[in-house]
Amino acid sequence: MTTGPRVCVVVPTRDAERTLERCLASVRAQTYRNVELIVVDNHSGDTTREIARRHADAVVVAGPERSAQRNRGWRMSGGEYVVFIDADMVLTDTVLADVVAAFRAEPGIGALVLPELAFGQGFLAQCRALEKRLYLGDGRVEAARAFPRRVLLDLGGYDEHLTAFEDWELPDRVRAAGYGIGRVASLVLHDEGRVGLRRAFRKKRYYGRWLPRYRQAHSAAPRPLGRPALLAHPLLALRAPHHFAGLLLLKAFEWSGLALGASEGRGRVRP
Repeated sequence: MTTGPRVCVVVPTRDAERTLERCLASVRAQTYRNVELIVVDNHSGDTTREIARRHADAVVVAGPERSAQRNRGWRMSGGEYVVFIDADMVLTDTVLADVVAAFRAEPGIGALVLPELAFGQGFLAQCRALEKRLYLGDGRVEAARAFPRRVLLDLGGYDEHLTAFEDWELPDRVRAAGYGIGRVASLVLHDEGRVGLRRAFRKKRYYGRWLPRYRQAHSAAPRPLGRPALLAHPLLALRAPHHFAGLLLLKAFEWSGLALGASEGRGRVRP
């Protein structure tokens, strides 16, 4: 489809050469064709920008983190709708067509969740894939990635003081502003690569440093950090008992890292 409103896809990157080619190719392979693709690269030291230039309409070098990169991308776009994906994500063919159809069908919607599944190499990546299946349809966990540009203009985009939890924070403000949040059926596939316990701990520790700021900003209705969805589909877990056990181990490392990071981040929050 070459007619219809333009959709801008914004991809923030940093040293993403392993996954970026497949990510951008999936955007160009969409059945919906009126697409603007913008890559905002945070000073990569590998071939990320060379890959991006083969696919993107614009490649910009800017940082310092994802929230600022995403804001830089949508603000320079001409799209009526904006979709944010990461460099390790792959869109199935009809994601953008579904986004346009959903926004047109319900003008009061201010954001759309793009349901996500995972793939990767090794046992822990398979555990992560099980986790994503358990979370499907859980609005407490899933993040919205598609927005009308007018809503971004209204709310100012992502909070650039947050390097983590920004995927929750902006949809929380969308909801608080009175907009609805919908979802599409088409899937986004997340390339987890190889998942390691130490790396998972370090990543969540880093993200946890922004948790106090997020919770302060949304103290009236913060999202729960627990994961009841892990137990909401017992049959799915029972069909893969070894992967479920591995997932619990992985989450224990992640929750420990998150707790440590949050304790380190409390000093950053002003009373």
